[in-house]
Amino acid sequence: MINETIGKLGFGLMRLPKNGEVIDIEQTKQMVDLFMDAGFNYFDTAWAYEGSEEAIRKALVERYPRDSFYIASKHAGWIAGKEGDEALKLLDESLERAGLEYFDFYLIHNAGEWRTGYFDRNDLWNWALKQKEAGKFKHLGFSAHTTAEELDQLLTDHPEMEFVQLQLNYGDWENDIVQSRRCYEVARKHNIPIIVMEPVKGGMLATPPQAVEKVFKDFAPELSCASWAVRFAADLEGVLCVLSGMSNVEQMSDNLSYMKGFTGFTDEERAVLAKAREELDKIDLIQCTSCDYCAKVCPVNVSIARTLYALNCYRMYGNMDLAKHQENLGIFIYGRKFARECIKCGKCEEVCTQHLKIRDYLQEAVDLFGSGAQNEK
Repeated sequence: MINETIGKLGFGLMRLPKNGEVIDIEQTKQMVDLFMDAGFNYFDTAWAYEGSEEAIRKALVERYPRDSFYIASKHAGWIAGKEGDEALKLLDESLERAGLEYFDFYLIHNAGEWRTGYFDRNDLWNWALKQKEAGKFKHLGFSAHTTAEELDQLLTDHPEMEFVQLQLNYGDWENDIVQSRRCYEVARKHNIPIIVMEPVKGGMLATPPQAVEKVFKDFAPELSCASWAVRFAADLEGVLCVLSGMSNVEQMSDNLSYMKGFTGFTDEERAVLAKAREELDKIDLIQCTSCDYCAKVCPVNVSIARTLYALNCYRMYGNMDLAKHQENLGIFIYGRKFARECIKCGKCEEVCTQHLKIRDYLQEAVDLFGSGAQNEK
């Protein structure tokens, strides 16, 4: 049972600010200080978030008393490609990176589909319980990008789980692929606390289509669009904490401005959200959250998430220059390759948490942005 006093806003450490390819520790420290000063205390990292565990050691663990914060990390051996004893070492690696003797929360990272077989095969469910008994973490749960039916089975098979981390946001609420509402209802049926991830859908709901933004600004021009997304998730019954993957001080300050003291939506605000969802449903967007799992398995390092984001920019705003600029960022800043380099192996689609037809979208980008024909290999 989770009895800790956790702030409703959590600091997701997946998209920390960077100087080039290196995490900006000084800006991360500023963000941590603002977050803690506002009375919030939950930090979410993972073995798979490159540099994140080390960064939070420097920005938080080495600077604040251990009893003043909660840290969650995750086991992702399926990403690491490790089996057996090698897979079991990931927890110790995470603790060492974060400079901790224990985590407050520990998650089986992205259970569901073929990945559940990986966790079953390595007996990681029972292993995790033993690690909890050994004092390496206090609370055990899992994250999942999955169907409501599969989530129901996972929670039925593993009643020892103390919480579940789900992708819940107003953009995906009725989405047939993500099934946010249906997954939420399953978690409520099992009476298990929920940690919310992707409330702003990888940043997409921070800059929604103009029709959606107009709905929000007509009602409350002083509030950011991101505020509506985060508060929508925080307003849901049974939600323990809402993670926001903040990437700079400005985003942190904005989130704190509306989450400090937040007690829930009014009926009028819920009606505004419903109207915004209606406007969003009229636009055909690619449901990518920029989790970047696809990039980790791409054999030629295609800038997949950034290319799909570029396509969405074009769909939302019809601005070719803006879309091409977004595509180019993935090449010139992140050192990845254009969509034309795709060899259509399909590995990206196997790990996509949103079940997207990535190869088709990459071809669409080649055709739209004039990047040339796909390579034949």
